[in-house]
Amino acid sequence: MTLDASTILEALRPVQDPELQKSLVALNMIRNVEVADGDVRFTLVLTTPACPLREFIVEDCEKAVKQLPGVTTVHVEVTAETPQQKSLPDRQGIAGVKNILAVSSGKGGVGKSTVAVNIAVALAQAGAKVGLIDADIYGPNVPLMLGLSEANVTVQQGSQGEVLEPAFNHGVKMVSMGFLIDPDQPVIWRGPMLNGIIRQFLYQVQWGDLDYLVVDLPPGTGDAQLTLAQAVPMAGAVIVTTPQTVALSDARRGLRMFQQLQVPVLGIVENMSYFIPPDRPEQRYDIFGSGGGEKTAQELGIPLLGCVPLEMNVRQGGDRGVPIVVEHPESASAKALRAIAQSVAAKISVAALAS
Repeated sequence: MTLDASTILEALRPVQDPELQKSLVALNMIRNVEVADGDVRFTLVLTTPACPLREFIVEDCEKAVKQLPGVTTVHVEVTAETPQQKSLPDRQGIAGVKNILAVSSGKGGVGKSTVAVNIAVALAQAGAKVGLIDADIYGPNVPLMLGLSEANVTVQQGSQGEVLEPAFNHGVKMVSMGFLIDPDQPVIWRGPMLNGIIRQFLYQVQWGDLDYLVVDLPPGTGDAQLTLAQAVPMAGAVIVTTPQTVALSDARRGLRMFQQLQVPVLGIVENMSYFIPPDRPEQRYDIFGSGGGEKTAQELGIPLLGCVPLEMNVRQGGDRGVPIVVEHPESASAKALRAIAQSVAAKISVAALAS
C-alpha cells in the first residue's frame, strides 16, 4: 500500500464530526495533507473556533492515521472557518457578519447582560471575531461590564452616511447607547426612535468581519426584540432565567415570542443557579430554588445550555469591567459560561451547515 494523501484521506473518512454526524472528509474539514518518510501532516478545519470537542476530534484523527502501516508521526494543525448563517429574502444581513445571536430574558435582574458579555468574551478567547450590541437602550450597562465606560467612540462619514467606529476590549467590538449620552441622562423615547437606533447599531457600525455578533436585548417582549427579529436573519436566541418560578414564567413568554417570530431558540441558560459562598466553596445554596431551568427546558422541548452559579466574583468583575471568564477563568461560573459559549457556537454551526 502506498502511503500518500489519498490513503490518508481514506483512513480519515470514517471519522465524523460529533455535532454534524458526518464524515470530516466529506465535509472538507481535512485539508493540506502531506506525507514524507512516515511523517503525516494535515489541517483540520473546524466549524467554529469555540468547538467544545476539539481535542476528541484531533485524537480520533490521530488514531485513524496511526493505524496505517508506515506511519511514524502525525501532526494535526487545527484552524476554523465559521459557516455563514443563511440569508432570508425579507431580512437584510450585515456585510461581513456571519451569525447574529440574541441574548434575551423575560424579566430584568436575571443576569442577562452578564451572560451576554461573558459569552461574547469566551467566544473571542477561543479565537472567534466577535461583536456585541448593547440593545438595552433604556439601561445600557454593557460598557461598564466590558471596562469601556470611558471609551471614546468616533463617527466617520462613509459612503452610506455616518458610520460609528465600535469600542474594543477583551477581544470584543461593542456599541452601546451609553456611548452617545451622558452617564445620568435618561433615554425617554417612544418605539420608533428605539427602532431607529437599533437599526443604526446593526447597519451603520464599522463591524468588519465577524464570526458572531451578540445582541444583548432588554428584558421583555417589546420593540427591541421585534425590530431585531424583523430586520436581520438571526442564527438564534438564548433565553436567560433564574430558577425562580416568577422568572421562569416570564422566560417562557420570551421564548414563545422568538418562536412566533420564526427565530430559532438555541436553549435556556439558568443563571444564579445556586450560591457558592467565597469562604466555603464546597457549599451550595439554592437561593432562588432549583431545577426550574431544566424542568422548563424539558417541558418546552429545548436544550438547557447550562447552569451558572452565583459567585461574588461575577458581580465584582462586572462592576470593574473585567468579566469572570477573564479574571477568574478557573471559577465554577467561568467554566459554566465557557461551556455555554461553546455549546451555542456548535449549535449555530450545525444549523448553518444544515440549511
